[in-house]
Amino acid sequence: MNIILDKYGILVCCVMVFLAGTSLADPWPVPYKRYTVRPQSNPYCHAGVISFCPTGEPDNIMPDFNSGDVIEIYALKKPVWQFKFGDVLGKLNIMHDALGFKNLNTGMNYTMEWYELFQLMNCTFAHVLNNETIQWCNQGAVCIYPGIEDRLWSENGTLAKIATTTGSVFNSFSDWVLWDNRTGLFYETWTVKDKPDGNTWFQPFDCASWVIRALDEFGRLGVSFNQSINLNYTKINLYSAQPEYLGTSAEVFDKSANKTMQTFAQNIVKFYSKFQSQKKWEELAIEILEDLYDIFERKDPFFLYYNDAYWCLNLTSPIAKLTYEESPLPKPGKIDNKLYFEKHYP
Repeated sequence: MNIILDKYGILVCCVMVFLAGTSLADPWPVPYKRYTVRPQSNPYCHAGVISFCPTGEPDNIMPDFNSGDVIEIYALKKPVWQFKFGDVLGKLNIMHDALGFKNLNTGMNYTMEWYELFQLMNCTFAHVLNNETIQWCNQGAVCIYPGIEDRLWSENGTLAKIATTTGSVFNSFSDWVLWDNRTGLFYETWTVKDKPDGNTWFQPFDCASWVIRALDEFGRLGVSFNQSINLNYTKINLYSAQPEYLGTSAEVFDKSANKTMQTFAQNIVKFYSKFQSQKKWEELAIEILEDLYDIFERKDPFFLYYNDAYWCLNLTSPIAKLTYEESPLPKPGKIDNKLYFEKHYP
């Protein structure tokens, strides 16, 4: 039974899930899955235009400051793909987020950001191979490199000092960064909700959410922020009725699976085959936007990949929306580090 995209997609998607007898008891929004081991990248996957963290520090290396050092924390924002399009996407509030750190005692500055190993398009859409199978090129990680390009951030977006802390606090924060980087492995582009001010089904895991998590960690460590500064973050929203769980990647693409699972696999491949191209990446971006517009216009089922599982989204009005939402800076709240680490660290 194939999904008939024009008229019956919503109905058939729900019927297929009912026939599969698959459901989840997880609360909404679905919790982002943490991992204990980062998988090796498939040789098929390439970063593309710019390699990941080309001038960064070696893997798992963080600066180690003296406990009494004075450290300034900066919020950094610039337009996505600024190196290619300048401020074009900035005018649409499509921004990339990062943090900057200035050690006033040593004079050393650092930029820290979390982003895709294989660039945004590869992390958002799967590759469909010649044998009609799916290959994801999706991982994200922290990059830290010496220096802050003050002019780049200040002239194109934001360079704002938001707090001052100590080397001791920064070193504790560094422990959290390494844990977050070793366990939060996969980039998630979409925010999925039932309506603009309604329930959230899935939350993103991207550069902006990393900055928000990082600032929350500083807050837990007792850092006081300049509450007069307002920071907004880009979200790419999809709106859907309650998502239908289809199965894990292994279940859906198991060659010995029942006919219902095989149908899921066929329709997922058909969906992602729309976003394939050998064109240059900027041409591909335009083509993908056109394909998305067609899907949104017809309200075709949207197949979301999240936590190594597939979900069927039955899109509802207003279908999709780009928002630039404020996230308040956290209030300081000291914690017992030992208890926090025991609770949160594997």
